Amino acid sequence: MTKQIAHAYLFFGSRGTGKTTCAKIFAKAVNCSSPTKNGPCLECESCRAIDAGTPDVLEIDAASNNGVAEVAALRDSINYLPIICKYKVYILDEVHMFSSGAWNALLKTIEEPPPHALFILATTETHKVPLTILSRCQRFDFHRIDGGECADRLLSVAEKEGINLDREAALLIARLSDGGMRDALSMLDTAISATADIQVGGGVTADIVRESSGVVGRQHLFGIAEGILRGDIIAVLRIINELHNKSKDLLRLFEELLLHFRNIMMLQTAGGAAADLLTLLPGDMPDYTAQAQAFKLPQVLLIL
Repeated sequence: MTKQIAHAYLFFGSRGTGKTTCAKIFAKAVNCSSPTKNGPCLECESCRAIDAGTPDVLEIDAASNNGVAEVAALRDSINYLPIICKYKVYILDEVHMFSSGAWNALLKTIEEPPPHALFILATTETHKVPLTILSRCQRFDFHRIDGGECADRLLSVAEKEGINLDREAALLIARLSDGGMRDALSMLDTAISATADIQVGGGVTADIVRESSGVVGRQHLFGIAEGILRGDIIAVLRIINELHNKSKDLLRLFEELLLHFRNIMMLQTAGGAAADLLTLLPGDMPDYTAQAQAFKLPQVLLIL
């Protein structure tokens, strides 16, 4: 550890992977008067002030403050010394939404900020950030969370909250969240609310997760695939009509079908070796294996 702090950082990763949360923790860490080996102490004056909302740490939504005027106001405020903390930390969220004029206005400030200022830029689309800005930042990539780890975390949260969460339901939420812990926790909250609404005593199950999140049930996906295999257009249209009448999101159905046939393709091409690459629940493997044997690979590729 060199204990040296850069003046600008770029946090890049898909949504819900903790960029803004880590930026806030980092803001505490650099200002903490008694840091521990695990991060800020959370007890000193700076940590408490940041928790209370000190103006020394500013979180700016670049999606709604993306013009030259907003950046000019930021540049004016940066010259003032921090009130309590050692550093004034500017967390610029969704920074890829800045206009070209805003980037030009910010460039000089990021290149030569005052010694008490620190920038943290968070984005899901790093390719939209100008190279002149990227070259002046230390970059940290936030990766999607593994499905198993996400499910374990959800089970831990549910246990602490006194909620009975099936592991199959946790794995389904992990798959639907696409590696974003924030989305996974939101889906868990929605499923818990649905459980309370329908007064189910058994806790949160995979079926409740499907219903509350608006995803298509596995029987519908396999039914549509079976109809396509047999060339039974009427059967497929009836299933789609049923889902439409239940107010299911047909765009989500389209995405689920893509994943369904992707799983079939992976089983056809790699067999059991593709198990860790499949986006399905363990109990679904026999049905997927059967459909993979029924379809021909050129058919699946054409469908995809």
